[in-house]
Amino acid sequence: MEADVLYVVGGLYGNLPALEALLRMAECERGRVTLVFNGDFHWFDIDEATYSVINAEVLCHAALRGNVETEIAGDNPAAGCGCAYPDWVTDEEVARSNAISERLRVTARCFPRSRARLAGLAMHATARVGGVRIGIVHGDAHALAGWRYAQEVLQDKRERAALASDFSDAGCRIIASSHTCLPVAIDCATAQGHCVLINNGAAGMPNFRDSRHGIVTRIALTPSVHSAALYATRLDNTVIEALPLHYDHARWLRDFLANWPRGTPAHQSYFKRIAHGPAYGLEEAVRWRTVEAPDKPYRSARERVGT
Repeated sequence: MEADVLYVVGGLYGNLPALEALLRMAECERGRVTLVFNGDFHWFDIDEATYSVINAEVLCHAALRGNVETEIAGDNPAAGCGCAYPDWVTDEEVARSNAISERLRVTARCFPRSRARLAGLAMHATARVGGVRIGIVHGDAHALAGWRYAQEVLQDKRERAALASDFSDAGCRIIASSHTCLPVAIDCATAQGHCVLINNGAAGMPNFRDSRHGIVTRIALTPSVHSAALYATRLDNTVIEALPLHYDHARWLRDFLANWPRGTPAHQSYFKRIAHGPAYGLEEAVRWRTVEAPDKPYRSARERVGT
């Protein structure tokens, strides 16, 4: 894909108000605009009406299958949600995720044609913006549901050092990912120059404590004039931004509770985060370490890129 403006949208999680807000945001852009949904655009949308709308709209754009789409397109309940959770996730959380996946599969079976399309979606894609090659994955460069780009894993110096080989092997200077639910942005020096990994966390859920918005990755020739970036950096003539996705929070809470009332697996695992955000701070997500690394994240894309 070639674009002037590329949105990478991971972890929509069946949030229809977030999808509508994203489309409004994209409509305000100029030039060649491409939206890539890099997996897990379904999850909480177990009502047929919402599932159908989200599926139809997402598949009008470039889409990759995440572990959610992979599992609901199949019929193996033993596979669970396909999240490949690391050791720090409890057995109870894993069991609840498996139950959510199985319930979502019931809804997906009502749409056999679209289910077949989900099964046929690619697991990765590449794009170019301003001559910079971008690798787009769901989990990491090694596995569909890989966790090497999780903020917890990237606290390890050895894992950060291993990033350089991922960029070299893929021939990319930017890698955009999702899957791990919490955002992180980190850069490194490689043989091909300065490279950036940006994981948007979740477009359809809050990503920071006391917040009520999702995050999408925007990679473009110019900074966004429609939304101030939470944090951003520049790679040659390309701007990389984490943009807040402000959706109708009250409506989303109503939608969620209609499908997942108190006592259900999704409510037990996710309601607190959806209502109040996770125990994670913006300052923890931003880990620029090489070129123009700031001491703290910039709230404005224009400040960050000097335009």
